Amino acid sequence: MSTSNTITFILFIATTLLASSNAADNATTQPLFPAILIFGDSTVDTGNNNYPINTFFRATHLPYGIDLPNHEANGRFSNGKLIPDILAAKYNIKQLVPPFLQPNLSDQDIVTGVCFASAGAGYDDLTSLSTQAIPVSEQPNMFKSYIARLKSIVGDKKAMEIINNALVVISAGTNDFILNYYTIPTRRLQYHHVSSYQDFILKRLDNLIGELYSLGCRNIVIGGLPPIGCLPIQMTAKFRNIFRFCLEQENKDSVVYNQKLQKQIPQMQASLTGSKILYADIYNPIYDMMQNPGKYGIDTTFLVSQHMISLFC
Repeated sequence: MSTSNTITFILFIATTLLASSNAADNATTQPLFPAILIFGDSTVDTGNNNYPINTFFRATHLPYGIDLPNHEANGRFSNGKLIPDILAAKYNIKQLVPPFLQPNLSDQDIVTGVCFASAGAGYDDLTSLSTQAIPVSEQPNMFKSYIARLKSIVGDKKAMEIINNALVVISAGTNDFILNYYTIPTRRLQYHHVSSYQDFILKRLDNLIGELYSLGCRNIVIGGLPPIGCLPIQMTAKFRNIFRFCLEQENKDSVVYNQKLQKQIPQMQASLTGSKILYADIYNPIYDMMQNPGKYGIDTTFLVSQHMISLFC
């Protein structure tokens, strides 16, 4: 799903969460984090929407999953692994991160972490109302159920130790713009300028971080927005854009949002004692890939855009 630059960057981000370099030296034998916990949208949903959710955002057909071992779609909006899977494997946690709604989760699945993300979700509940996905604001409720089961397996003290030291990945926000603010007039009537809506979304994210912190999460990586104006769904939806050029204003909106997020993160961390909150740059690696496809062994940028970014739902 991701370019090598994106993977390298996010792996670097996660590594900097470690307290000592000695832990990195032991990466080949010991997990660098006891568990991985995932919140967000289709960029990180490993299959929750395959289970009883009344949504049409489902990755249940090829080419989704075509490069996985069984060559079958399993709910991931990717031809293969998603970033959570890559991180989990890189840090010797597990090879694939299962969705929390998967009915046959083993105790080991629970102990090493799961995914709560839902394709089509957003920080804004109105976004999920239109997609029928699990809103990001409701994903902590699943997390609470997870904590209860984790405690039943390893006990209260060990459970909190796992959560305190787990790697938490959050990736959402794109749907709030492409499926909501840019498309549905409701929020534009409330927030006349996109800047005001960005601030609203960032406040929702701030609330999420606070709730996850209260539940024990300490090591958190937050993904920024991609170049929204280069998503196929956006280029195609604009009838004037018959040559599929990127929509520069929407890309500028993404840049401004990401700048605000980067400025907000140190404030979040300062207010949450013991937390390590870091920003993962999604925009620049993807934009560079689209502008310089040859660097990545890509011949056709548009086709890569289809495969790499999908609908970003």
